[in-house]
Amino acid sequence: MIDVVLLGTGAMVPLPGRWLSSTLIRANGALILFDCGEGTQIAMRQVHWGFRRLDAICLSHLHADHVAGLPGLFHTVANAGRTEPLRIFGPPGTSDVVDGLRVIAPHLPYPVEVLELEDDETFPLPGGLTGRVREGAHRVPVLGYRLDAERKPAFRRDLAIALGVPRPEWSRLQNGETVKVNGRTVHPAEVLGEARAGIALGLITDTRPTDHLAGLVNGVDLLICEATYGEDADRSKAERHGHMTIREAASLASRAEARNLWLTHFGAGMTDPAALYRAFAQSLFGTVEIGYGGLTATLTFRRGYERIDVGAAAEPIVPEPRVLPAN
Repeated sequence: MIDVVLLGTGAMVPLPGRWLSSTLIRANGALILFDCGEGTQIAMRQVHWGFRRLDAICLSHLHADHVAGLPGLFHTVANAGRTEPLRIFGPPGTSDVVDGLRVIAPHLPYPVEVLELEDDETFPLPGGLTGRVREGAHRVPVLGYRLDAERKPAFRRDLAIALGVPRPEWSRLQNGETVKVNGRTVHPAEVLGEARAGIALGLITDTRPTDHLAGLVNGVDLLICEATYGEDADRSKAERHGHMTIREAASLASRAEARNLWLTHFGAGMTDPAALYRAFAQSLFGTVEIGYGGLTATLTFRRGYERIDVGAAAEPIVPEPRVLPAN
């Protein structure tokens, strides 16, 4: 099972009521953060998933609105009592950026381990997940991420019984071990059913849409994708700055045959993305959500994607500011 919550959906600068684009993932008790602009730890505190179990941070690229929140977060994680290593994944250059940011967070009770990833690299993540990255097309090196949770084949009790495998040995076979039964070696393949599809999550931001990235996130249960610009007329800006329009994000999701799509990383000019663009986005991709801080879902083997509202009215985790009357 994978729980996903958007912490923020803003691009470039945080706004009143909109934190910078970041996503928090929970799998088997482990927390994984995707990008960490300024204010991210405040949004994390508002979802109440804790800090001590933050095992990994995945960085799409090294622009300030995706990394400047790291020093403060390091201290908060330390105050939560973490002593285990914290791993940071990112594109080439991540080590230098993290070292620079740690000038103001030099003493931590846990090691910070940085792993720089290359195009199409696969790597293990906490919570039993497997990560994979591919390069995107931005003004600096950028990575799109895919997170997979594999599902074990079904255990065939009938076959185990027919082979005379004692019940206490069943779990070993389920975990890929061989067992001895009356002097004969029984292999897992003899008692397991066919392979079953797992669940997958894709995260793509600050890049042009490419076939290379569409291949990375092919068939994911949920794709979280940037949509910095809302209007088709802004495509030239998107091309110039290495971003996407809503139409381009929806097209990428369609090419990838993603089952569900969340749009995020909205430009400052999009004052109310849902009101302005929900109908337009749904006309392009039926299972789309206009992202907001606090949007939450669970991905499970049996049910697939399941949207979860935050509170009775699914209010953003950062409320819109009130306008005070003039004196």
